[in-house]
Amino acid sequence: MSRAARINYAEAGQGPSADYPPLICLHGIGGDAESFRPQLDELSGNRRVISWNMPGYGGSAPLAETGFAQLAAALGEFMDALGIRRAHLCGQSIGGMLAQEMAIRHPQRVASLSLIATTAAFGGRDDSFKQRFLQARLAPLDGGASMSDLARRFVPEIVGSAAAPAAIESATRSMAAVPEASYRAIMACLITFNRRDDIAGIRQPACLIAGSEDQNAPAASMRKMAERMPDARFHELNGAGHLLNLECPARCNALIAEFLAETERKERTQT
Repeated sequence: MSRAARINYAEAGQGPSADYPPLICLHGIGGDAESFRPQLDELSGNRRVISWNMPGYGGSAPLAETGFAQLAAALGEFMDALGIRRAHLCGQSIGGMLAQEMAIRHPQRVASLSLIATTAAFGGRDDSFKQRFLQARLAPLDGGASMSDLARRFVPEIVGSAAAPAAIESATRSMAAVPEASYRAIMACLITFNRRDDIAGIRQPACLIAGSEDQNAPAASMRKMAERMPDARFHELNGAGHLLNLECPARCNALIAEFLAETERKERTQT
């Protein structure tokens, strides 16, 4: 594990290349840098692949205030510390939300978006629903459960029928290691996300990948999201749930690799 700008991260592959910008992977609420281990191992043949531990996760320093503006600023500082001017972003769940936030706030720094099991806004427009959701998700902790207890209960509920036991074990291990304070802070941050009216302005190429059995970021919602983005393609993976980059890494990686190659090929022909 390496460290830059108070962020711990894992990486694989070659250093900076003008032809192959790095791929930065952004994990979900119950994840960490290891949530993208299959991508670190399999997508780093011709590029640098980096998987960060979000602030407050995996030994990364927590933020004084956790919001999407602050997370985007932290990501920008992280890229600066690594000497990365521009990168492809790959985000799962809230990591996908952060990738969208970065593309909207700092478009010049984002080469493309690979958005996995995510949405353009949390829930509906009803604030009472958001508060009920937050209370329900935190209730086990409020009742004395540990993050390990929460992980063992929660992870099997969000994966699809095709998930291998090893993937479930890896996800459970990552979630169990999340500090409770960080989990609470990022859950409160999650329910504030709303870029529903802004995604039509995202000009970067985007690849949206949904799981057919994902109840948190349903495939139908992601398909509609892709239809509103100027340069997006949509894929649905049968038998996959919310953690599809871990559940079916071969299929997920093939889509991302093809998308990155296509994006970079088009960019080279236009310059």
